[in-house]
Amino acid sequence: MKNRLHRVNEIIKRELSELIRRELTFQAKLVTVQQVDITPDLKHAHVFIGVIGTEQEQHAAIAQLHEARQRLQHEMSRRVVIKYTPQLHFKLDNTGERGDRVIGILNELGLNTPPTEDEPCE
Repeated sequence: MKNRLHRVNEIIKRELSELIRRELTFQAKLVTVQQVDITPDLKHAHVFIGVIGTEQEQHAAIAQLHEARQRLQHEMSRRVVIKYTPQLHFKLDNTGERGDRVIGILNELGLNTPPTEDEPCE
């Protein structure tokens, strides 16, 4: 069952990415579907969206996706044939920003330097 959910997640991610790219235009520089998590009953899909741009552009992109949710669900139901067409829930994915912040902190502390040839790798 878990393998089936993984396949459905990937199919929805691929089709939704294509729909968003084709149907919507954003102020932000780049809007991508990072991950899709569908519930086991296939009725809800949490779509994590990565947005490169200002905080205002990020919120505007998520708002625009919420406004287009029904249209995207309808188009997706025509492309992906499963028992239920899941209700889409868009969420801002800021893991890239958090990762950059952690790397920046490690660089400031001098802890993110690769080992030299003389130092053993742990």
